[in-house]
Amino acid sequence: MDSPHGAAVKAEDFGLKGPRGWAFRGVGIDAAPGSLIAVEGPSGSGRTCLLLALTGRMKPTQGHAEVGGHRLPKRMTAVRRIAALGPVSGVNELDQALTVAEQLREGALLQRHYGAPVRAMLRPRAERRAVAEARISAALEAAGLDLATLPKAGRTSVRDLERLESVRLSVAIALLGSPGLLALDDLDLKLSDTERVEAWDLLRSVAARGITVLAVCSEAPADAVVLRTSPKAADAPDAPAAAESDGGTGDDSENDSENDSGNESENDSKNDSENDDTKGADDALAEAGRA
Repeated sequence: MDSPHGAAVKAEDFGLKGPRGWAFRGVGIDAAPGSLIAVEGPSGSGRTCLLLALTGRMKPTQGHAEVGGHRLPKRMTAVRRIAALGPVSGVNELDQALTVAEQLREGALLQRHYGAPVRAMLRPRAERRAVAEARISAALEAAGLDLATLPKAGRTSVRDLERLESVRLSVAIALLGSPGLLALDDLDLKLSDTERVEAWDLLRSVAARGITVLAVCSEAPADAVVLRTSPKAADAPDAPAAAESDGGTGDDSENDSENDSGNESENDSKNDSENDDTKGADDALAEAGRA
C-alpha cells in the first residue's frame, strides 16, 4: 500500500433532512488526521446517514463539513476519492457468493480501474498481478486477517466468515486504495465483549498508520473522538420539581387531571418527533444516491 495521509474531519451545524424529518442535525466536529472517530447513538438515530454524508455519499442539507480539505457538499466527488467505505446495508456490502480470495481480487481490480493512474494499467499482466498481490498481502496484514487461519484459507466463502473476520476482510479491502479516511458502519453489531475490544484495537492500529477512522457504534471507547446523533441522558433538561401538597383539596384533583392530560400530550408530541426523526433517517438512506 502507498503511504497513507489521514484526512482531517471538520463539521459545523451539519445536518441532513429527509422527506419526513431530520436524519441528523447540529453536528459539529474538529478531528485531526489520524483520529479515531466514533459515531455513537441508538439504531435509527441517523448514524449511518451521518457516516454517508461525511464520506461524500449523501448530500447534506444544513451547515457544512470539510474532509481532507474538501468542503462538503460542494466537493462530494473529491471526498469519495479519499474516503473508503466499509459495508453499509443496501449500499456497499460484501458479496456472500464469493470466496475471500475472490472478494480481495475484485477489490484490487476495482482499485486498479478506478483509483490507479492510467500508466499502471499499461504495465505487463504479470507485473500488474504481482503489484495486486503485494497490495492484498499488505492490506491483510494491516487488517490482522491471516487467510491460513480460515477453514479453507482463501477459498473460504464470505458467507462462512465469523462477524469479526468479516470486519477484518472489509478493512483489508478498504485499505487497498490507501484512503485518507476509513469509514465503517455498525462496527460493534453482533460482536461479543471480547470481539469488540479486538475490533477497536484493529481500528486503533489503522489510525496509528495515519489513516483517519470513522466508525458507527452503539457505545464508543473512551479514547475516541465522539460524534453523537442523539443527546446523552445527562444533557436532557431536568424534570420540573413536584408540587408540594397543601392538604389535598378538590383543586388538586383537577390540577392532577390537567397535568396528566398535558403530560400525555407532551409525551405524544415527543414520540411523534422521535418517530419523524427515525423516518427521516430511513427516507434519506433509501433515497441516497449510491456512489
